[in-house]
Amino acid sequence: MSTYLLRTFSISLALGTACTLATAQQPNVSTTASEPTVYFGGDILTMRGTEPEYVESLAVKEGKIIFAGARAEAQKLLGPNTKSVDLGGKTLLPGFIDTHGHFVYFGKNLVDANLFNCVDIPELIARMKKQVEQTPKGAWIVGFGYQARAMKEGRPPTSEELDQISADRPVMIVDSSGHLGAANSAAFKAAGISADTPDPTGGAFARGKDGKSLLGPMEETALNAVRSKRPPFSGELASRAITGAAKVWASYGQTTAMEAGLGLGNDDIAIVTNAIDNKLLPIDLYVAAKDSNLDDSLAAAYTVASEYRPDASGVVEKLRAVRPDLDTRYINRVRMGGVKFWLDGSLDTAWFTQPYTVTPAGKTTPFSGYRQIPDEVLDAAFDKYWATDLQIHMHMNGDAAADQALNAIAKAVKKHGMRDHRPVFVHATWLRVDQIEQIKRYGAIPSFLTAGIVTGGDAVVRLWGSERSAGAMASRTFLRSNLPFTFSHDAPVSPTPSILDLVDAGVNRLSGTSKVVGPDERVPPYHALRAVTAMAAFVIKEEKTKGTLEVGKLADLVILDKNPLKVESTTIKDISVLETIKEGNTVFKK
Repeated sequence: MSTYLLRTFSISLALGTACTLATAQQPNVSTTASEPTVYFGGDILTMRGTEPEYVESLAVKEGKIIFAGARAEAQKLLGPNTKSVDLGGKTLLPGFIDTHGHFVYFGKNLVDANLFNCVDIPELIARMKKQVEQTPKGAWIVGFGYQARAMKEGRPPTSEELDQISADRPVMIVDSSGHLGAANSAAFKAAGISADTPDPTGGAFARGKDGKSLLGPMEETALNAVRSKRPPFSGELASRAITGAAKVWASYGQTTAMEAGLGLGNDDIAIVTNAIDNKLLPIDLYVAAKDSNLDDSLAAAYTVASEYRPDASGVVEKLRAVRPDLDTRYINRVRMGGVKFWLDGSLDTAWFTQPYTVTPAGKTTPFSGYRQIPDEVLDAAFDKYWATDLQIHMHMNGDAAADQALNAIAKAVKKHGMRDHRPVFVHATWLRVDQIEQIKRYGAIPSFLTAGIVTGGDAVVRLWGSERSAGAMASRTFLRSNLPFTFSHDAPVSPTPSILDLVDAGVNRLSGTSKVVGPDERVPPYHALRAVTAMAAFVIKEEKTKGTLEVGKLADLVILDKNPLKVESTTIKDISVLETIKEGNTVFKK
Protein backbone atom coordinates (compact mmCIF):
# COMPACT_ATOMS: atom_id res chain seq x y z
CA MET A 1 0.00 0.00 0.00
CA SER A 2 1.34 3.44 -0.91
CA THR A 3 2.50 6.01 1.61
CA TYR A 4 -0.29 8.29 0.42
CA LEU A 5 -3.00 5.75 1.25
CA LEU A 6 -1.52 5.04 4.63
CA ARG A 7 -1.33 8.71 5.47
CA THR A 8 -4.81 9.42 4.22
CA PHE A 9 -6.47 6.77 6.31
CA SER A 10 -5.53 8.59 9.48
CA ILE A 11 -6.43 12.03 8.37
CA SER A 12 -9.85 11.70 6.85
CA LEU A 13 -12.93 9.58 6.81
CA ALA A 14 -14.84 10.33 3.67
CA LEU A 15 -14.86 8.89 0.21
CA GLY A 16 -12.60 10.02 -2.52
CA THR A 17 -9.11 10.98 -3.53
CA ALA A 18 -7.03 14.12 -3.23
CA CYS A 19 -8.59 15.64 -6.33
CA THR A 20 -12.07 15.49 -4.77
CA LEU A 21 -11.25 17.26 -1.53
CA ALA A 22 -12.24 20.69 -2.76
CA THR A 23 -15.56 19.51 -4.16
CA ALA A 24 -16.51 16.99 -1.48
CA GLN A 25 -19.88 17.73 0.07
CA GLN A 26 -19.39 19.09 3.58
CA PRO A 27 -21.85 18.00 6.28
CA ASN A 28 -24.28 20.70 7.33
CA VAL A 29 -22.97 20.66 10.88
CA SER A 30 -21.11 23.20 12.96
CA THR A 31 -17.79 22.09 14.43
CA THR A 32 -17.88 24.88 17.03
CA ALA A 33 -19.32 24.49 20.49
CA SER A 34 -23.12 24.79 20.66
CA GLU A 35 -24.84 27.49 22.70
CA PRO A 36 -25.86 26.60 26.28
CA THR A 37 -29.20 24.79 26.14
CA VAL A 38 -31.78 23.42 28.56
CA TYR A 39 -34.16 20.67 27.44
CA PHE A 40 -37.45 20.20 29.32
CA GLY A 41 -41.13 19.48 28.80
CA GLY A 42 -40.95 15.81 27.88
CA ASP A 43 -39.72 12.42 29.00
CA ILE A 44 -35.96 12.67 29.53
CA LEU A 45 -34.77 9.11 30.02
CA THR A 46 -31.21 8.91 31.39
CA MET A 47 -30.66 5.15 30.74
CA ARG A 48 -28.65 4.92 33.96
CA GLY A 49 -29.07 1.72 35.92
CA THR A 50 -31.30 -1.29 35.43
CA GLU A 51 -34.60 0.56 36.00
CA PRO A 52 -35.97 3.54 34.03
CA GLU A 53 -34.92 6.92 35.45
CA TYR A 54 -36.35 10.26 34.32
CA VAL A 55 -35.16 13.81 34.99
CA GLU A 56 -37.10 17.05 34.58
CA SER A 57 -34.45 18.82 32.53
CA LEU A 58 -31.06 18.40 30.88
CA ALA A 59 -28.52 21.21 30.57
CA VAL A 60 -25.87 21.19 27.85
CA LYS A 61 -22.88 23.47 27.41
CA GLU A 62 -19.84 23.34 25.12
CA GLY A 63 -20.75 19.90 23.83
CA LYS A 64 -21.16 18.25 27.21
CA ILE A 65 -23.91 17.54 29.72
CA ILE A 66 -23.49 19.81 32.72
CA PHE A 67 -26.71 19.11 34.63
CA ALA A 68 -29.55 16.59 34.82
CA GLY A 69 -32.36 17.35 37.27
CA ALA A 70 -34.85 20.06 38.22
CA ARG A 71 -35.47 22.69 35.53
CA ALA A 72 -35.18 25.65 37.91
CA GLU A 73 -31.69 24.56 38.94
CA ALA A 74 -30.62 24.04 35.34
CA GLN A 75 -31.78 27.52 34.33
CA LYS A 76 -30.00 29.05 37.31
CA LEU A 77 -26.81 27.18 36.47
CA LEU A 78 -26.66 28.41 32.89
CA GLY A 79 -27.99 31.95 33.31
CA PRO A 80 -30.61 34.12 31.54
CA ASN A 81 -29.18 33.83 28.02
CA THR A 82 -29.61 30.09 27.87
CA LYS A 83 -31.49 28.58 24.93
CA SER A 84 -34.59 26.73 26.13
CA VAL A 85 -35.95 23.75 24.20
CA ASP A 86 -39.45 22.63 25.12
CA LEU A 87 -39.75 19.00 24.06
CA GLY A 88 -43.53 19.33 23.83
CA GLY A 89 -44.12 15.88 25.25
CA LYS A 90 -41.50 14.19 23.08
CA THR A 91 -38.82 11.88 24.47
CA LEU A 92 -35.11 12.62 24.90
CA LEU A 93 -32.56 9.79 25.13
CA PRO A 94 -28.79 9.34 24.79
CA GLY A 95 -27.74 9.12 21.13
CA PHE A 96 -27.88 5.58 19.76
CA ILE A 97 -24.61 3.69 19.27
CA ASP A 98 -23.99 1.33 16.36
CA THR A 99 -22.05 -1.69 17.62
CA HIS A 100 -21.89 -3.58 14.36
CA GLY A 101 -22.55 -1.92 11.04
CA HIS A 102 -20.68 -1.51 7.78
CA PHE A 103 -20.74 2.26 7.41
CA VAL A 104 -18.32 2.58 4.49
CA TYR A 105 -19.74 -0.47 2.71
CA PHE A 106 -23.27 0.94 3.12
CA GLY A 107 -22.14 4.26 1.70
CA LYS A 108 -20.83 2.52 -1.39
CA ASN A 109 -24.08 0.63 -1.78
CA LEU A 110 -25.95 3.93 -1.87
CA VAL A 111 -24.52 4.42 -5.34
CA ASP A 112 -25.09 0.78 -6.43
CA ALA A 113 -28.32 -0.77 -7.73
CA ASN A 114 -30.93 -1.50 -5.07
CA LEU A 115 -31.88 -5.18 -5.41
CA PHE A 116 -33.95 -5.52 -2.26
CA ASN A 117 -37.31 -7.30 -2.71
CA CYS A 118 -36.62 -8.51 -6.26
CA VAL A 119 -39.37 -11.04 -6.97
CA ASP A 120 -37.53 -12.90 -9.72
CA ILE A 121 -34.40 -12.91 -11.89
CA PRO A 122 -35.98 -10.91 -14.77
CA GLU A 123 -36.73 -8.07 -12.34
CA LEU A 124 -33.17 -8.21 -11.00
CA ILE A 125 -31.78 -8.07 -14.54
CA ALA A 126 -34.04 -5.12 -15.37
CA ARG A 127 -32.88 -3.15 -12.33
CA MET A 128 -29.25 -3.86 -13.15
CA LYS A 129 -29.73 -2.69 -16.75
CA LYS A 130 -30.94 0.66 -15.39
CA GLN A 131 -27.81 0.80 -13.22
CA VAL A 132 -25.66 0.62 -16.37
CA GLU A 133 -26.92 4.08 -17.33
CA GLN A 134 -25.82 5.51 -13.93
CA THR A 135 -22.41 3.83 -13.75
CA PRO A 136 -19.36 5.83 -14.90
CA LYS A 137 -17.21 4.39 -17.66
CA GLY A 138 -14.60 1.99 -16.35
CA ALA A 139 -16.54 1.22 -13.16
CA TRP A 140 -18.10 -2.14 -12.35
CA ILE A 141 -21.87 -2.49 -12.57
CA VAL A 142 -22.85 -3.61 -9.06
CA GLY A 143 -26.10 -4.35 -7.25
CA PHE A 144 -26.88 -5.28 -3.66
CA GLY A 145 -29.72 -6.68 -1.58
CA TYR A 146 -31.44 -9.57 -3.39
CA GLN A 147 -32.34 -12.82 -1.58
CA ALA A 148 -32.18 -15.92 -3.75
CA ARG A 149 -34.51 -17.93 -1.52
CA ALA A 150 -37.15 -15.18 -1.75
CA MET A 151 -37.12 -15.01 -5.55
CA LYS A 152 -39.42 -17.06 -7.76
CA GLU A 153 -36.57 -19.22 -9.09
CA GLY A 154 -35.14 -19.87 -5.61
CA ARG A 155 -31.60 -19.35 -6.89
CA PRO A 156 -29.21 -16.54 -7.85
CA PRO A 157 -28.63 -15.60 -11.50
CA THR A 158 -25.93 -17.36 -13.51
CA SER A 159 -23.04 -15.70 -15.34
CA GLU A 160 -24.90 -16.25 -18.57
CA GLU A 161 -27.92 -14.37 -17.24
CA LEU A 162 -25.75 -11.55 -15.86
CA ASP A 163 -24.05 -11.27 -19.25
CA GLN A 164 -27.40 -9.92 -20.52
CA ILE A 165 -26.68 -6.77 -18.50
CA SER A 166 -23.29 -6.34 -20.14
CA ALA A 167 -21.12 -8.86 -21.90
CA ASP A 168 -17.94 -6.79 -21.82
CA ARG A 169 -18.18 -4.88 -18.52
CA PRO A 170 -17.83 -6.56 -15.11
CA VAL A 171 -21.18 -7.16 -13.42
CA MET A 172 -21.42 -8.29 -9.79
CA ILE A 173 -24.37 -8.73 -7.46
CA VAL A 174 -24.25 -9.33 -3.70
CA ASP A 175 -27.15 -10.64 -1.64
CA SER A 176 -28.57 -8.91 1.45
CA SER A 177 -26.35 -10.89 3.84
CA GLY A 178 -23.16 -9.74 2.14
CA HIS A 179 -21.94 -13.35 2.15
CA LEU A 180 -23.25 -14.59 -1.20
CA GLY A 181 -23.16 -13.19 -4.71
CA ALA A 182 -22.75 -13.83 -8.41
CA ALA A 183 -20.63 -12.42 -11.25
CA ASN A 184 -20.71 -12.31 -15.00
CA SER A 185 -17.93 -13.57 -17.24
CA ALA A 186 -16.23 -10.17 -17.49
CA ALA A 187 -16.08 -9.81 -13.69
CA PHE A 188 -14.45 -13.22 -13.28
CA LYS A 189 -11.94 -12.32 -15.98
CA ALA A 190 -11.17 -8.95 -14.35
CA ALA A 191 -10.64 -10.69 -11.01
CA GLY A 192 -8.33 -13.31 -12.52
CA ILE A 193 -10.73 -16.14 -11.67
CA SER A 194 -11.05 -19.05 -14.09
CA ALA A 195 -12.32 -22.61 -14.14
CA ASP A 196 -8.87 -23.70 -12.97
CA THR A 197 -8.98 -21.45 -9.89
CA PRO A 198 -9.43 -23.62 -6.79
CA ASP A 199 -12.06 -22.74 -4.21
CA PRO A 200 -10.53 -20.68 -1.39
CA THR A 201 -10.67 -21.90 2.20
CA GLY A 202 -14.04 -20.98 3.69
CA GLY A 203 -15.86 -20.41 0.41
CA ALA A 204 -16.82 -21.82 -2.95
CA PHE A 205 -17.54 -20.97 -6.58
CA ALA A 206 -20.58 -22.73 -8.03
CA ARG A 207 -19.38 -25.15 -10.73
CA GLY A 208 -20.96 -26.74 -13.77
CA LYS A 209 -21.60 -30.45 -14.31
CA ASP A 210 -17.99 -30.89 -15.32
CA GLY A 211 -16.96 -29.85 -11.80
CA LYS A 212 -14.83 -26.98 -13.13
CA SER A 213 -16.65 -24.37 -15.21
CA LEU A 214 -17.85 -21.28 -13.34
CA LEU A 215 -21.64 -20.96 -13.14
CA GLY A 216 -21.63 -17.46 -11.62
CA PRO A 217 -22.78 -17.80 -7.99
CA MET A 218 -20.14 -17.66 -5.25
CA GLU A 219 -20.13 -17.59 -1.48
CA GLU A 220 -18.05 -16.35 1.44
CA THR A 221 -14.31 -16.06 0.71
CA ALA A 222 -14.89 -16.82 -2.97
CA LEU A 223 -17.10 -13.74 -3.20
CA ASN A 224 -14.44 -11.71 -1.38
CA ALA A 225 -11.84 -12.82 -3.94
CA VAL A 226 -13.89 -11.18 -6.70
CA ARG A 227 -15.24 -8.24 -4.69
CA SER A 228 -11.74 -7.14 -3.69
CA LYS A 229 -10.86 -6.56 -7.36
CA ARG A 230 -13.56 -3.95 -7.88
CA PRO A 231 -11.86 -0.67 -8.96
CA PRO A 232 -11.66 1.91 -6.19
CA PHE A 233 -14.26 4.62 -5.79
CA SER A 234 -12.94 8.00 -6.79
CA GLY A 235 -14.03 11.55 -7.38
CA GLU A 236 -17.53 12.71 -6.58
CA LEU A 237 -18.77 9.11 -6.44
CA ALA A 238 -16.55 8.41 -3.45
CA SER A 239 -17.48 11.57 -1.58
CA ARG A 240 -21.19 11.00 -2.12
CA ALA A 241 -20.94 7.55 -0.62
CA ILE A 242 -19.40 8.59 2.70
CA THR A 243 -21.46 11.71 3.32
CA GLY A 244 -24.56 9.82 2.27
CA ALA A 245 -23.95 7.11 4.85
CA ALA A 246 -23.45 9.72 7.58
CA LYS A 247 -26.79 11.32 6.78
CA VAL A 248 -28.57 7.97 6.89
CA TRP A 249 -26.99 6.93 10.21
CA ALA A 250 -27.86 10.26 11.83
CA SER A 251 -31.45 10.04 10.54
CA TYR A 252 -31.88 6.91 12.65
CA GLY A 253 -30.65 8.61 15.81
CA GLN A 254 -27.08 7.34 15.79
CA THR A 255 -24.31 9.57 17.09
CA THR A 256 -21.67 6.84 16.84
CA ALA A 257 -21.32 4.60 13.78
CA MET A 258 -19.16 1.55 13.11
CA GLU A 259 -17.30 0.20 10.12
CA ALA A 260 -16.90 -3.43 11.16
CA GLY A 261 -14.63 -4.66 8.41
CA LEU A 262 -12.55 -1.89 6.90
CA GLY A 263 -10.80 -3.47 3.93
CA LEU A 264 -13.68 -5.36 2.36
CA GLY A 265 -13.02 -2.94 -0.48
CA ASN A 266 -9.53 -2.07 -1.70
CA ASP A 267 -10.33 1.65 -1.44
CA ASP A 268 -11.69 1.66 2.13
CA ILE A 269 -8.58 3.12 3.74
CA ALA A 270 -8.42 5.99 1.26
CA ILE A 271 -12.13 6.65 1.80
CA VAL A 272 -11.72 6.90 5.56
CA THR A 273 -8.60 9.02 5.25
CA ASN A 274 -10.29 11.60 3.10
CA ALA A 275 -12.99 12.00 5.74
CA ILE A 276 -10.47 12.64 8.49
CA ASP A 277 -8.53 15.23 6.54
CA ASN A 278 -11.62 17.13 5.44
CA LYS A 279 -13.75 16.71 8.57
CA LEU A 280 -16.58 15.16 6.58
CA LEU A 281 -18.12 13.25 9.48
CA PRO A 282 -20.83 14.85 11.62
CA ILE A 283 -20.89 11.78 13.91
CA ASP A 284 -18.21 9.51 15.39
CA LEU A 285 -16.97 6.44 13.53
CA TYR A 286 -15.39 3.45 15.26
CA VAL A 287 -13.36 1.38 12.81
CA ALA A 288 -12.55 -2.33 13.05
CA ALA A 289 -10.17 -3.44 10.31
CA LYS A 290 -10.78 -6.62 8.33
CA ASP A 291 -8.31 -9.23 9.59
CA SER A 292 -6.44 -9.49 6.28
CA ASN A 293 -6.21 -5.70 6.09
CA LEU A 294 -5.10 -5.09 9.66
CA ASP A 295 -1.42 -4.36 9.04
CA ASP A 296 -2.20 -1.70 6.44
CA SER A 297 -4.89 -0.18 8.67
CA LEU A 298 -2.63 -0.05 11.71
CA ALA A 299 0.18 1.50 9.72
CA ALA A 300 -2.20 4.15 8.42
CA ALA A 301 -3.61 4.86 11.87
CA TYR A 302 -0.11 5.20 13.32
CA THR A 303 0.90 7.60 10.59
CA VAL A 304 -2.16 9.76 11.15
CA ALA A 305 -1.79 9.71 14.91
CA SER A 306 1.79 10.87 14.54
CA GLU A 307 0.73 13.67 12.22
CA TYR A 308 -2.12 14.88 14.39
CA ARG A 309 -0.49 14.30 17.76
CA PRO A 310 3.14 15.36 17.47
CA ASP A 311 3.43 16.75 21.01
CA ALA A 312 4.35 14.70 24.06
CA SER A 313 0.96 15.14 25.72
CA GLY A 314 -0.70 13.41 22.81
CA VAL A 315 -3.25 16.07 21.83
CA VAL A 316 -2.77 18.92 19.40
CA GLU A 317 -4.61 22.16 19.96
CA LYS A 318 -6.78 21.91 16.87
CA LEU A 319 -8.37 18.71 18.15
CA ARG A 320 -9.34 20.20 21.49
CA ALA A 321 -12.10 22.28 19.98
CA VAL A 322 -13.49 19.26 18.16
CA ARG A 323 -13.55 16.77 21.06
CA PRO A 324 -14.93 18.29 24.25
CA ASP A 325 -14.28 14.99 26.02
CA LEU A 326 -10.64 14.94 24.83
CA ASP A 327 -10.97 11.29 23.85
CA THR A 328 -7.60 11.18 22.10
CA ARG A 329 -8.48 7.89 20.46
CA TYR A 330 -10.57 9.90 17.97
CA ILE A 331 -9.06 12.01 15.21
CA ASN A 332 -11.62 14.19 13.45
CA ARG A 333 -14.34 11.75 14.50
CA VAL A 334 -12.55 8.55 13.47
CA ARG A 335 -11.18 5.98 15.89
CA MET A 336 -9.22 2.83 15.05
CA GLY A 337 -10.76 0.53 17.64
CA GLY A 338 -10.43 -3.09 16.62
CA VAL A 339 -9.95 -5.91 14.17
CA LYS A 340 -12.68 -8.09 12.67
CA PHE A 341 -12.46 -11.81 11.95
CA TRP A 342 -15.06 -13.90 10.11
CA LEU A 343 -15.20 -17.34 11.77
CA ASP A 344 -18.16 -18.72 9.84
CA GLY A 345 -20.91 -17.75 7.42
CA SER A 346 -24.51 -16.62 7.44
CA LEU A 347 -27.87 -18.26 8.03
CA ASP A 348 -27.29 -21.16 5.65
CA THR A 349 -23.50 -21.47 6.04
CA ALA A 350 -23.15 -21.05 9.83
CA TRP A 351 -20.63 -23.43 11.44
CA PHE A 352 -22.22 -25.83 13.93
CA THR A 353 -21.03 -28.74 16.05
CA GLN A 354 -24.19 -30.60 14.97
CA PRO A 355 -25.53 -30.74 11.38
CA TYR A 356 -28.36 -28.59 10.11
CA THR A 357 -31.82 -29.95 10.86
CA VAL A 358 -32.74 -29.37 7.21
CA THR A 359 -29.83 -29.22 4.79
CA PRO A 360 -29.75 -25.90 2.89
CA ALA A 361 -30.34 -26.05 -0.85
CA GLY A 362 -27.25 -27.04 -2.83
CA LYS A 363 -25.45 -28.54 0.18
CA THR A 364 -24.64 -32.21 0.82
CA THR A 365 -26.18 -33.95 3.84
CA PRO A 366 -24.99 -33.95 6.60
CA PHE A 367 -24.01 -30.28 6.46
CA SER A 368 -22.58 -28.35 9.40
CA GLY A 369 -21.50 -25.11 7.71
CA TYR A 370 -18.11 -23.59 6.98
CA ARG A 371 -15.09 -22.76 9.08
CA GLN A 372 -13.57 -19.55 7.69
CA ILE A 373 -10.09 -19.38 9.21
CA PRO A 374 -7.61 -21.82 10.78
CA ASP A 375 -7.24 -21.94 14.57
CA GLU A 376 -3.65 -20.74 14.39
CA VAL A 377 -4.67 -17.46 12.74
CA LEU A 378 -7.11 -16.56 15.51
CA ASP A 379 -4.78 -17.85 18.23
CA ALA A 380 -2.00 -15.61 16.92
CA ALA A 381 -4.30 -12.57 16.92
CA PHE A 382 -5.28 -13.07 20.55
CA ASP A 383 -1.69 -13.72 21.53
CA LYS A 384 -0.69 -10.43 19.92
CA TYR A 385 -3.62 -8.18 20.85
CA TRP A 386 -5.21 -9.60 24.02
CA ALA A 387 -3.23 -7.27 26.27
CA THR A 388 -3.63 -4.20 24.00
CA ASP A 389 -6.43 -1.69 23.45
CA LEU A 390 -7.25 -3.16 20.04
CA GLN A 391 -10.50 -5.11 20.48
CA ILE A 392 -11.07 -8.33 18.59
CA HIS A 393 -14.48 -8.65 16.92
CA MET A 394 -15.48 -12.09 15.64
CA HIS A 395 -18.36 -12.86 13.29
CA MET A 396 -20.01 -16.09 14.41
CA ASN A 397 -23.44 -17.60 13.90
CA GLY A 398 -22.90 -21.22 14.91
CA ASP A 399 -21.66 -22.79 18.14
CA ALA A 400 -18.61 -24.36 16.49
CA ALA A 401 -17.42 -20.85 15.62
CA ALA A 402 -18.02 -19.78 19.22
CA ASP A 403 -15.93 -22.74 20.38
CA GLN A 404 -13.08 -21.58 18.15
CA ALA A 405 -13.27 -18.08 19.66
CA LEU A 406 -13.43 -19.32 23.25
CA ASN A 407 -10.49 -21.68 22.74
CA ALA A 408 -8.37 -18.81 21.38
CA ILE A 409 -9.30 -16.62 24.35
CA ALA A 410 -8.48 -19.41 26.80
CA LYS A 411 -4.99 -19.74 25.35
CA ALA A 412 -4.43 -15.97 25.60
CA VAL A 413 -5.61 -15.89 29.21
CA LYS A 414 -3.39 -18.79 30.13
CA LYS A 415 -0.37 -17.00 28.66
CA HIS A 416 -1.11 -13.34 29.48
CA GLY A 417 -3.70 -13.44 32.27
CA MET A 418 -7.14 -11.82 32.30
CA ARG A 419 -7.48 -8.39 30.72
CA ASP A 420 -10.34 -5.95 30.21
CA HIS A 421 -10.32 -6.73 26.50
CA ARG A 422 -14.08 -7.08 25.92
CA PRO A 423 -13.89 -9.30 22.82
CA VAL A 424 -17.05 -8.90 20.74
CA PHE A 425 -18.97 -11.99 19.66
CA VAL A 426 -20.64 -10.57 16.55
CA HIS A 427 -24.13 -12.07 16.06
CA ALA A 428 -23.43 -15.00 18.47
CA THR A 429 -26.67 -16.38 17.13
CA TRP A 430 -26.54 -19.86 18.65
CA LEU A 431 -24.63 -20.34 21.90
CA ARG A 432 -24.77 -23.36 24.17
CA VAL A 433 -25.27 -22.92 27.92
CA ASP A 434 -21.69 -24.01 28.64
CA GLN A 435 -20.42 -21.39 26.19
CA ILE A 436 -22.34 -18.61 27.93
CA GLU A 437 -20.58 -19.56 31.17
CA GLN A 438 -17.23 -19.19 29.44
CA ILE A 439 -18.28 -15.87 27.91
CA LYS A 440 -19.01 -14.63 31.42
CA ARG A 441 -15.62 -15.80 32.63
CA TYR A 442 -13.70 -14.02 29.87
CA GLY A 443 -15.72 -10.80 29.68
CA ALA A 444 -16.81 -11.33 26.09
CA ILE A 445 -19.90 -9.47 24.86
CA PRO A 446 -22.37 -10.56 22.16
CA SER A 447 -23.79 -8.17 19.57
CA PHE A 448 -27.09 -9.73 18.53
CA LEU A 449 -28.43 -9.06 15.02
CA THR A 450 -32.06 -8.85 16.16
CA ALA A 451 -33.16 -7.41 12.82
CA GLY A 452 -32.33 -10.83 11.39
CA ILE A 453 -35.28 -12.34 13.29
CA VAL A 454 -37.66 -10.47 11.01
CA THR A 455 -35.97 -11.34 7.72
CA GLY A 456 -34.56 -14.77 8.54
CA GLY A 457 -36.46 -16.07 11.56
CA ASP A 458 -38.70 -18.44 9.62
CA ALA A 459 -35.72 -19.86 7.72
CA VAL A 460 -33.78 -20.36 10.97
CA VAL A 461 -36.65 -22.35 12.48
CA ARG A 462 -36.75 -24.58 9.41
CA LEU A 463 -33.01 -25.01 8.81
CA TRP A 464 -31.67 -24.98 12.38
CA GLY A 465 -34.52 -26.74 14.15
CA SER A 466 -36.54 -25.93 17.27
CA GLU A 467 -33.79 -25.98 19.91
CA ARG A 468 -31.37 -23.71 18.11
CA SER A 469 -34.04 -21.28 16.87
CA ALA A 470 -35.66 -21.01 20.32
CA GLY A 471 -32.33 -20.16 21.93
CA ALA A 472 -31.01 -17.94 19.16
CA MET A 473 -29.75 -14.49 20.22
CA ALA A 474 -30.16 -15.35 23.88
CA SER A 475 -30.84 -11.82 25.15
CA ARG A 476 -33.06 -12.81 28.09
CA THR A 477 -30.58 -15.46 29.19
CA PHE A 478 -27.83 -12.84 29.26
CA LEU A 479 -30.11 -10.40 31.09
CA ARG A 480 -30.98 -12.98 33.76
CA SER A 481 -27.27 -13.66 34.18
CA ASN A 482 -26.55 -9.92 34.55
CA LEU A 483 -24.31 -10.04 31.49
CA PRO A 484 -23.97 -7.20 28.96
CA PHE A 485 -25.22 -7.59 25.39
CA THR A 486 -26.00 -5.28 22.52
CA PHE A 487 -28.25 -5.19 19.48
CA SER A 488 -26.81 -4.34 16.07
CA HIS A 489 -28.17 -3.90 12.54
CA ASP A 490 -25.16 -4.97 10.44
CA ALA A 491 -26.36 -2.57 7.72
CA PRO A 492 -26.43 -3.03 4.79
CA VAL A 493 -27.23 -6.65 5.72
CA SER A 494 -30.31 -5.03 7.21
CA PRO A 495 -31.56 -2.73 4.45
CA THR A 496 -31.53 0.29 6.77
CA PRO A 497 -29.49 1.03 9.92
CA SER A 498 -32.61 1.50 12.03
CA ILE A 499 -31.93 1.21 15.75
CA LEU A 500 -35.59 1.25 16.77
CA ASP A 501 -36.22 -1.73 14.48
CA LEU A 502 -33.60 -3.61 16.53
CA VAL A 503 -35.27 -2.65 19.79
CA ASP A 504 -38.67 -3.74 18.47
CA ALA A 505 -37.27 -7.07 17.24
CA GLY A 506 -35.51 -7.76 20.55
CA VAL A 507 -38.71 -7.08 22.48
CA ASN A 508 -41.13 -8.98 20.22
CA ARG A 509 -38.99 -11.46 18.22
CA LEU A 510 -41.55 -11.62 15.43
CA SER A 511 -40.55 -13.24 12.15
CA GLY A 512 -41.63 -12.05 8.73
CA THR A 513 -44.74 -14.23 9.04
CA SER A 514 -45.48 -12.85 12.54
CA LYS A 515 -44.38 -15.99 14.37
CA VAL A 516 -42.59 -15.51 17.68
CA VAL A 517 -39.11 -17.04 17.35
CA GLY A 518 -37.77 -17.95 20.79
CA PRO A 519 -40.41 -16.39 23.09
CA ASP A 520 -38.32 -17.06 26.20
CA GLU A 521 -35.54 -14.80 24.88
CA ARG A 522 -37.70 -11.66 24.58
CA VAL A 523 -36.53 -8.71 26.69
CA PRO A 524 -38.46 -5.73 28.13
CA PRO A 525 -38.29 -2.47 26.14
CA TYR A 526 -36.09 -0.69 28.68
CA HIS A 527 -33.38 -3.34 28.49
CA ALA A 528 -33.63 -3.39 24.70
CA LEU A 529 -32.96 0.37 24.76
CA ARG A 530 -30.00 -0.15 27.08
CA ALA A 531 -28.60 -2.55 24.49
CA VAL A 532 -28.26 0.35 22.03
CA THR A 533 -27.20 3.05 24.51
CA ALA A 534 -25.53 2.27 27.85
CA MET A 535 -24.45 -1.29 27.04
CA ALA A 536 -23.43 -0.29 23.52
CA ALA A 537 -21.09 2.35 24.94
CA PHE A 538 -19.62 -0.27 27.28
CA VAL A 539 -18.97 -2.70 24.42
CA ILE A 540 -16.81 -0.20 22.52
CA LYS A 541 -15.10 1.00 25.73
CA GLU A 542 -16.62 4.45 25.65
CA GLU A 543 -18.90 4.21 28.69
CA LYS A 544 -17.11 7.14 30.36
CA THR A 545 -18.30 9.58 27.71
CA LYS A 546 -21.39 8.06 26.05
CA GLY A 547 -24.46 5.88 26.55
CA THR A 548 -26.24 7.65 29.43
CA LEU A 549 -27.35 11.19 30.25
CA GLU A 550 -24.97 12.09 33.06
CA VAL A 551 -22.94 15.15 33.99
CA GLY A 552 -19.59 15.20 32.19
CA LYS A 553 -20.64 13.01 29.29
CA LEU A 554 -20.96 14.16 25.68
CA ALA A 555 -24.20 15.84 24.70
CA ASP A 556 -24.99 13.07 22.21
CA LEU A 557 -28.78 13.01 22.14
CA VAL A 558 -31.78 11.78 20.18
CA ILE A 559 -35.34 13.11 20.34
CA LEU A 560 -38.18 10.67 19.54
CA ASP A 561 -41.83 11.46 18.87
CA LYS A 562 -42.91 8.82 21.38
CA ASN A 563 -41.47 7.07 24.42
CA PRO A 564 -40.61 3.43 23.55
CA LEU A 565 -41.51 2.46 27.12
CA LYS A 566 -45.03 3.86 26.83
CA VAL A 567 -46.31 2.49 23.51
CA GLU A 568 -47.57 -0.89 22.39
CA SER A 569 -44.37 -2.94 22.04
CA THR A 570 -45.07 -3.96 18.43
CA THR A 571 -45.15 -0.26 17.42
CA ILE A 572 -41.68 0.64 18.72
CA LYS A 573 -40.32 0.32 15.19
CA ASP A 574 -42.85 2.94 14.03
CA ILE A 575 -41.54 5.64 16.38
CA SER A 576 -39.93 8.53 14.50
CA VAL A 577 -36.54 10.06 15.14
CA LEU A 578 -37.22 13.80 15.19
CA GLU A 579 -33.74 15.12 15.89
CA THR A 580 -30.22 13.81 16.39
CA ILE A 581 -27.73 15.93 18.31
CA LYS A 582 -23.99 15.34 18.38
CA GLU A 583 -22.06 17.17 21.10
CA GLY A 584 -24.81 19.78 21.35
CA ASN A 585 -25.09 20.36 17.57
CA THR A 586 -28.04 19.18 15.50
CA VAL A 587 -26.88 16.72 12.83
CA PHE A 588 -30.35 15.59 11.74
CA LYS A 589 -33.79 17.16 12.06
CA LYS A 590 -36.97 15.75 10.59
